[in-house]
Parts: sequence; structure tokens; C-alpha cells
Amino acid sequence: MEQKLSSAAKTFTPSPIQELSHLAQRSNAINLAEGFPDFPAPSHLKHAAISAINSDFNQYRHVQGICDHLANIMKEMHGLDFDPRTDMAICCGQTEAFAAAVFAIIDQGDEVVLFDPSYETYEGCIRMAGGIPVYVALEPPHWTLNPERFINSFTARTKAVILNSPHNPTGKVFTKDELETIAGACCRRDCIAITDEVYEHITYDNIKHISLASLPGMQERTIITSSLSKTFSVTGWRVGWAIAPALFASAIRNIHVKITDSAPAPFQEAALTALRSPPEYFEKLRREYESKRDYIAHLIEGIGFQIKFKPRGAFFLFAELPENYLFSDVEYVKELIKQAGVVAVPGCGFFHTTLSTEKLSQVGCGYQKRYIRFAFCKSSATLAAAAQKLAELSDAMGCDIGGKNA
Repeated sequence: MEQKLSSAAKTFTPSPIQELSHLAQRSNAINLAEGFPDFPAPSHLKHAAISAINSDFNQYRHVQGICDHLANIMKEMHGLDFDPRTDMAICCGQTEAFAAAVFAIIDQGDEVVLFDPSYETYEGCIRMAGGIPVYVALEPPHWTLNPERFINSFTARTKAVILNSPHNPTGKVFTKDELETIAGACCRRDCIAITDEVYEHITYDNIKHISLASLPGMQERTIITSSLSKTFSVTGWRVGWAIAPALFASAIRNIHVKITDSAPAPFQEAALTALRSPPEYFEKLRREYESKRDYIAHLIEGIGFQIKFKPRGAFFLFAELPENYLFSDVEYVKELIKQAGVVAVPGCGFFHTTLSTEKLSQVGCGYQKRYIRFAFCKSSATLAAAAQKLAELSDAMGCDIGGKNA
């Protein structure tokens, strides 16, 4: 019956991150793989959701107040003016908002520029729309954008650029110079930008998130996607949005209605409470995650990993394998689960091999199997338990985890 599947469906396989999480559950391993918190969501948000359910906000619903709050936030954070009546689309999480944005603008054969490494969802959406992903490798260890390589990735068929900043999996926050390079190319080539800004409030070392839409000439050609999920620790609520010029926002709303019709009504109501959060909430969020970042960086470095780049945003540490470990990231993670009872994500799943062999050699892509992603959006108890397991194993073996060294 496999021939009955669509060509798109045949290209998709289960997410390696989800598979590892299932393995972690079966083996009772500590999960540092998936990017969701294991600590409680803010109590006032849970009470707001419960109140909405009890008030019978349980049917299809569009809560315009979310759009009104988002318009105010965009003005305060980035100095951008959006009409909440025409320039917003509420979706089932950032993932649906992103997919709908891609479906709204990409036709068969259109090329879409992405930065490598990248979150796996982007390519899937582009391919389902009939587009062609074109990857531009960021340069380790600081994941720097090479302007020449980026400019040379454009062709007559380039339709859009995808930007995720703060960046999953590396924790990179694109600099103002890098954003200006991206904006300049989009304006010169008349391309659309789709941004994933779900980590917009999670930045470190006094770095501030800059939306690409705030650069000259970009508001009219940028579709911003984001959600409640990461900022408010409610990844299961599935309330996200796209913010864009009215033409694009209308198309995204139409696609959203055809696919899912409505984001969960009680959680939309609770979103009103979340979006009214005072500045102190976001400062506390940053401080707590910065502390967790420093804790896990110290921990991972202590068992032999090379920490050449400390994340400046998001809540992942993308660490390079110990120098004397000669095997792959996948083998390391398997050993980590079996020997230490801790699960993380092999970095190879975020890299892509659509680059030609010649281009791969030019950018030196041997590093693509040398990174592991650790999620530190976990409780202090979880991180402490992981630290204890890793330390015990390291002491018992008298060497770095895995033991496969030169």
C-alpha cells in the first residue's frame, strides 16, 4: 500500500528528537533532548485557562484582544506599527503559523534560503509547498554568517529567506550587521522574509532581540511568527501567531481556517493574561534561564565537551564532542543513554546534506557529526540529577563518557 502515499508523505520520517524522547521514557532516562520545560507553567496562567473553560469558552473562537496586545508589544519592542484588525493571524502554535506563511507565498520550484544548522520543521514545510530549500552554512564555532556565501545563494528563483533568531539549535542571536546583510539582500532581490521569533524574550548577557522587520525596508516584506510556548512555558497550549502586511496576514488566516479553523479557545483567553505580563516577568525569565545556561555549560565542559560558544539566546547548548572522541554524535548519544541514563540530541539532525560535495569541502563540514544539543529548559532538580549521573559515570570510567578515544 506504500504506493498510495503521496510523494511528500514518503519523504517524512519520525523526528529523531521525538524518537529519543520515547527511548528516554522507556529507559527512564533524564530528558535533555526536547525543548519543553518540565517545571510548572505560571500559576496565574493556569488559573486563567481554567477560568476560561469554566466560563464555557470551549467552542471555535477568535480572540481579537490577542491581536490588540501583539500590536502594542510590537510597537514597544521594535517601534513597528501594525493594524491588529488586518495584520495578525492567530494560529495553532508557531509551527502552524510558519507552515501557513510558507503555503501562502511559496509555489512549485521557488527557492527558499535557510541557515544551516536549522530546525527540521522548516524544510518539511518548504517541500510540502513545492519549494526548494537552499542552505547557507553558518561558520562554527560562533555560527557566523558569511555575507558572500549568503549573497551567492540567491538565484532568479529565490522567493524567500527563513530566519530564526534567537537560533535553535545553536543559541546564536544574529548581530545587527548580519541582520543588515539579510535585509539588504531581501530588498535588492525583492524577496520575502519569514522569521521564527519564539525565543524573542530569552536572551542573555544583556543582548536584546532585534526583529528583522524593524530594519529599513523590511516591515513590508517580513512575516513574523511566534507563540506563547517558550516565553510562558506552555508548549502544549498551541497558541501562536503570524504578524505581517495585510495581504500576507489575510492569506495566512484563510489557510489556517481551512486546516484547523481555530486555536484552542480557552488558551486564547488565557493568552490575554500572558500578554499583559509586566516587564518584571520577562526579566525574571531571562535571569533564570541564564543561570541554567551557565550551570549546564559548566557541567558539560566538566565531562570533556568543548564549549567554544556559549548560547546568547534560546535554551539549548550546542556543544562539540570531546576532542579525543573519535566516533559520531549519534553513537555518543546512544552511549549517553545506556551508560548515564541521560538523553540529548545528536546535532546531525539539524544539518543538511543538500550542499554539493564541492561546497561541503569548501565550508569544511566535517563538524556536522561533532555536536550534541542539550536542552536546559528543565527544573533545577532535573539538571542536578543529570549532573549527578554524568559525574558518577565519568568518575567510574576515569575518562570522558563513551570511552572511545585515541
